[in-house]
Amino acid sequence: MKANGGWSVMDELAFQRRLAETAAAVERELEARLALEPQLGELGRPRRLIEAMRYATLGGGKRLRPFLAVETARALGCAGNGPVRAGAAIECIHAYSLIHDDLPAMDDDDLRRGRPTTHRAFDEATAILAGDALQALAFAILADPATDASAETRAALSAGLARAAGLAGMVGGQMLDVEAETAPAPLSLEEVRRLQAMKTGALIAFSVDAGALIANASPAARAAFSDYGRAVGAAFQIADDLLDAEGDTATLGKRAGKDAARRKATLLAALGIDGAKRELARLVSAAKAALDASGVSEKGEVLRAAAEFVAARKR
Repeated sequence: MKANGGWSVMDELAFQRRLAETAAAVERELEARLALEPQLGELGRPRRLIEAMRYATLGGGKRLRPFLAVETARALGCAGNGPVRAGAAIECIHAYSLIHDDLPAMDDDDLRRGRPTTHRAFDEATAILAGDALQALAFAILADPATDASAETRAALSAGLARAAGLAGMVGGQMLDVEAETAPAPLSLEEVRRLQAMKTGALIAFSVDAGALIANASPAARAAFSDYGRAVGAAFQIADDLLDAEGDTATLGKRAGKDAARRKATLLAALGIDGAKRELARLVSAAKAALDASGVSEKGEVLRAAAEFVAARKR
C-alpha cells in the first residue's frame, strides 16, 4: 500500500470489478445450493430453516474468502467452477460462524450487514439450526465430484476446511476469545496473535490453500501461498479491529466499538492504534513477499491487490 493509502499494484476500480465478478459467481453457486426445493437424495427442506440459511448467506458481504480461493487457483493456471464451489463451501462456514457469533450467548448482536441478525429476523433456535445446516452443507459441497474429479483432492479440501473451522481453528479461537473477556489479566501479545490466527486467520488461510490444492500446486508454491494466506488473515483481523475502533455503526453495518466495551483481546489493545497500523503495513509487505516467492510473477497481481484491499477497506 502506498504511504497515502492509495493502490500500488493495480487500479482500484479494476480490482473491484474482479472482486464483484467472483462474488456474483459465488452468489449463483450458493443460490443453487440453497434452493428452496429438495435436492437429489433429500427427503425435504423445512421451509423456515432454508429461508434462514438463505437470509444469512445470500446477498451480502464481499465474498473475500471465495475470492482468495478463486484467484489463487487462477494465478496457478486453474480456472473452471471447482474453485468457485470450494469458495461457496467456505462461505457457508463463514455464514454459519456469523450466525452463531451474533447469538445472545456469544456477542449478542442485533445488527449484521445493516439488517437484523438471523436470530432477530427468525428466532434463536432457528438461527442455531441454520448455522448447523450450513456447516454440514459446506462439506457436502466439497465432497461432491463436481468440485474436483480427484477424490484425493476432495478429501484434502474437506480435511483442510475441518481443521480451519474446528477445534484448532475458528471454533477454538472463538473459545479463547470468550475466555479472554473474563481473564484476570490481558493476554500477552503472542497469545493474542494465536487467538486471532485461529479465530479469523485460519479460514482465510485455508481459502488460499483451497485454491492451491485445486490447482495442484507444487509443495514449494503451496508453502509460499500458505505464508501469503496467513499474512492476509492476520492483516484482515487488524483492519477489522481498527474499523471497530474508528468506524461507525451506520458505515460498518454492525455495532461499532464493541471490542473495547467487551474487553476483547486484540492487537489494537496490545499495540495501540499506531502500533497496530505499523503491524498492518508489515503484514501487507509480508503477503506480497510470499507471492514473489511463489513464482507466479505477474499472475499474482490480483492477489497483491487483495492484500492492499484487506488493509484499506472501510467496512
